[in-house]
Amino acid sequence: MDMETRMALVEQNYQNLEKRIDKVEEKIDDIKEQMTNSQGALIKVIIGTTGTILVALISTIGVILTQT
Repeated sequence: MDMETRMALVEQNYQNLEKRIDKVEEKIDDIKEQMTNSQGALIKVIIGTTGTILVALISTIGVILTQT
């Protein structure tokens, strides 16, 4: 193989590698976005659950106080 052919193959390999790296970066960005969205939803669920538990506890305390 002559030097030009080798250089062309190396260039082609680098281009293929660059395409693969771009795809990996896109997938990582998608995963990051999904994790951010999931984290926000989880925080909302935790806050809602905490509020429900607090209301139940306050109601229970109120019932106990009115019974005595």
